[in-house]
Amino acid sequence: MGFRCGIVGLPNVGKSTIFNALSQAKAQASNYPFCTIDPNKGIVPVPDPRLDHLTEIFQPQKTTATTVEFYDIAGLVAGASKGEGLGNQFLGHIKEVEAILHVVRCFEDPDIVHVAGKIDPIGDIQVIDMELCLKDLDTISTRVDKVKRLAQSGDKDAKEIMPLYEKIAKALEDGTPLRRIGLDEDERKRIKDLCFLTLKPVLYCCNVGENELPSGGPLCNKVREWAEKEDSNVIVLSGKVESELVDLSTEERKEFLKELGLEEPGLNLLIRAGYALLGLITFFTCGEKEVRAWTVRGGCKAPQAAGVIHSDFERGFIRAETMNYDDVIRLKSQAAVKEKGLLRIEGKEYIVQDGDVMLFRFNV
Repeated sequence: MGFRCGIVGLPNVGKSTIFNALSQAKAQASNYPFCTIDPNKGIVPVPDPRLDHLTEIFQPQKTTATTVEFYDIAGLVAGASKGEGLGNQFLGHIKEVEAILHVVRCFEDPDIVHVAGKIDPIGDIQVIDMELCLKDLDTISTRVDKVKRLAQSGDKDAKEIMPLYEKIAKALEDGTPLRRIGLDEDERKRIKDLCFLTLKPVLYCCNVGENELPSGGPLCNKVREWAEKEDSNVIVLSGKVESELVDLSTEERKEFLKELGLEEPGLNLLIRAGYALLGLITFFTCGEKEVRAWTVRGGCKAPQAAGVIHSDFERGFIRAETMNYDDVIRLKSQAAVKEKGLLRIEGKEYIVQDGDVMLFRFNV
């Protein structure tokens, strides 16, 4: 698993169109609000040319990419927390995701209505932020009531955490997303179980018209300025273009992208930005049976990487026989890498690097 990403945005910003294109799923997309009534889930293989190159060398029985899960929920409107539109009931479906993909409308189209009657990307972002804050406020209010009673009865742990809960509640009441209030690592750990939506890292996706690719134009610049204030990332893509790419052959897709001045589909940009946002890297396992990509967080040590494959690998970890991806590609085989003295034996303290090709040795 690469990461799980929840897609949010106002109605008619192109959320479901982008979801359909990215996951090649069949989520309904229509020119009216609230057409996505049930959350849609799409599992997308992560495009990685390195996996293809390793497959050419090892000729395995199968090749397995790591994946990203996308969750597309109903569009939110102002007042959702008070029951407007479909309300914020569907936000519970994305509480467990690692990141939020916030689709922002940055295109003009008289045939596609905007729920607020005008194109205003920053105003749209603020509406969504407020609804997410109100959802988080529901979460913390329930917890505060419980912990306050415990604190009044003399519970030491409750007394210690109450100031943090009150700090969070105050920010949310003011409409400030928690990712902006400077929580330290210890504070984040203490509230991890609450899965606050506004604490999750955000990747803004500017949905633009075809003629504004690849840079995006003035509306996207406004989103970039906003995102910079909270250290978030921004990507630019066209839902219309992405949906057209899905039905093209490989060669047709290359030609179409070239005409638009693009080197790759928006999916590739989105996933790379998501990996960077979350600090994720990829390592590979290679053999006759399978060549496979695995995702871990940067800074992960070898035993924990082994545990991503199977918990027994981590418990019984002995060593990791490790090759550099570039060495494998250059020398064309594991045997040649070993012969050149480039196969490394790494222990429990080894920090896995992006692109490592690894074989784990372990006790059962």
